[in-house]
Amino acid sequence: MRPPTSSLPIVLAMSGASAQPLAQRALALLLQANHRVEVVTSRGALGVWKAELGVQVPADPEAQEAFWRARTGCEGGSLRCHRWNDQAAPIASGSHRTAGMVILPASMGTVGRIASGVALDLIERAADVHLKEGWPLVIAPRELPWNLVHLRNLTTLAEAGARIAPPVPAWYHQPQSLEDMVDFLVIRVFDSLGLQLGSLRRWRGPVSLQP
Repeated sequence: MRPPTSSLPIVLAMSGASAQPLAQRALALLLQANHRVEVVTSRGALGVWKAELGVQVPADPEAQEAFWRARTGCEGGSLRCHRWNDQAAPIASGSHRTAGMVILPASMGTVGRIASGVALDLIERAADVHLKEGWPLVIAPRELPWNLVHLRNLTTLAEAGARIAPPVPAWYHQPQSLEDMVDFLVIRVFDSLGLQLGSLRRWRGPVSLQP
């Protein structure tokens, strides 16, 4: 197996919002690109997986690593999972450097607690660490519509240094399937972290129409 692409890990956090398949695809693309990935699946996300997809994601870190390897079909890269409430995990400390953190999907509850400086679980603590250390933090909120509280919380996080990257679809890449659209959403979110994942037809200007 090749060594990971970077010596610094990428933190992928899945909070309890709909759109969990985006997180699974993000993990697959990161492992395919041979990255080091540290995964945190919140207690709410475990419930969403079961309710929406009929899938029981293990809470135990070792069992969850095996689950994600089987689920993504990827053996590359490096994968370490953390229990949702383990605030003694390495990523809960600023001395454990990372290449950045992506919360995909981000529930508005998670957004609100991070914006308030409240860390009730590992996702929120790790996000707080990234903000205080000035490391890249990308938040992909999955909610519609946004009320004034949501907007203020997201503005607070943007002012604190986070990048807000909602998974918004587009059609200029001419998607032919739901999988194409999922890839577009995931790749665009990780563009905000400066990573090139997968293959994407990017905008190159309007197509000239032949007379």
